[in-house]
Amino acid sequence: MSDVELVLRSTRVITPEGTRAATVAVADGRIAAVLPYEADVPPGARLEDFGDDVLLPGLVDTHVHVNDPGRTEWEGFWTATRAAAAGGITTLVDMPLNSLPPTTTVYHLRTKREVAASKAHIDVGFWGGALPDNVKDLRPLHDAGVFGFKAFLSPSGVDEFPHLDQEQLALSMAEIADFDGLLIVHAEDPHHLDTAPQQGGPEYAHFLASRPRGAEDTAIANLIAQAKRLHARVHVLHLSSSDALPLIAEAKAAGVRITVETCPHYLTLTAEEVPDGASEFKCCPPIREAANQDLLWQALADGTIDCVVTDHSPSTADLKTADFATAWGGISGLQLSLAAVWTEARGRGHSLEDVVRWMSTRTAALVGLDARKGAIEAGRDADFAVLAPDETFTVDPAALQHRNRVTAYAGKTLSGVVKSTWLRGERIVAEGEFTAPKGQLLTRTP
Repeated sequence: MSDVELVLRSTRVITPEGTRAATVAVADGRIAAVLPYEADVPPGARLEDFGDDVLLPGLVDTHVHVNDPGRTEWEGFWTATRAAAAGGITTLVDMPLNSLPPTTTVYHLRTKREVAASKAHIDVGFWGGALPDNVKDLRPLHDAGVFGFKAFLSPSGVDEFPHLDQEQLALSMAEIADFDGLLIVHAEDPHHLDTAPQQGGPEYAHFLASRPRGAEDTAIANLIAQAKRLHARVHVLHLSSSDALPLIAEAKAAGVRITVETCPHYLTLTAEEVPDGASEFKCCPPIREAANQDLLWQALADGTIDCVVTDHSPSTADLKTADFATAWGGISGLQLSLAAVWTEARGRGHSLEDVVRWMSTRTAALVGLDARKGAIEAGRDADFAVLAPDETFTVDPAALQHRNRVTAYAGKTLSGVVKSTWLRGERIVAEGEFTAPKGQLLTRTP
């Protein structure tokens, strides 16, 4: 223990074995040991005592649209990673859209990494994209270190990232399965969307009807069938339809290599509370009814849904028009995700250990970072959030670090205040004060 330079102590440390009073020793940016609370501080090491505040592993958010370069006025690596750090997130994986260029070739990945390198306050990895015409680029992107490949089964909302039809999906999935990569899928069936009523206007009920559950259910059923046939690894993005849960549970039981995520907005917001014209609540698939939400929580508890990620998808305020048909679809949630989920989880009888499992441990495992991230145990990166779980705050958009401070959570009172965030043993934010960017750019571990 002679090389330990930092010791963190709390009466409540969340470890893989449970929550307990402990002392965490840090050396060279890694956790050297998790020791009894009364352990001596090694000579020369600095002690940080958090009292009864909870020390938890930094969150790993595997679904973030940073939009940089090309649409940096929507967000950007500087603002997105500051918002993430303020919310206790220490690692994010950036989606291949809505940046220009999208991350669909090795050259485009190199461009993205060059832009991010000097701006990342937290660690950042990258997804690649699967398009109708880039099957030849998938293996080179995999070899260059992307964590997997995103595909849309219905229009993405941006022209430079077209969706895959079923034949194109099969071709991309077969290529990705050949090198045992991961395909992550926006699963809404375009035929269901085309035949759904499209009334437009400010009424949320009309927008909800335009994105029916059946669109998700059919797309997921088709995805399962393809994955089973090709023995491919697939991941369902931002599940909102509880009707698809039996299909997913059956597929998992049958050995299909499928994982599933949902998002804070599906777990904490309901269709019944969305005011007409309030397109800050618009996302695709949409926020659904309270009864649907209850079933998503049940699926999280029983493991049918694996993890919770933000799908942070911001835009400039002018794109959030009062017409749900034309407004940009996306919810900004990086800075508030931990508090939003914890507020609802505790009311439903879940623990902070559950939240850590959904938002850190399993997300790290999804992208193969579980040797480094997602838990407080020896050998992992010394990435932490310090949380006062019983303190509350009212969401003030002006206090957010997002570039565009439009939020569906405005005015809500949430539990759980992040006191500080640590990256590889360095405090990167505390009480609203940030250090210079210290994040690293991550690549998939072979």
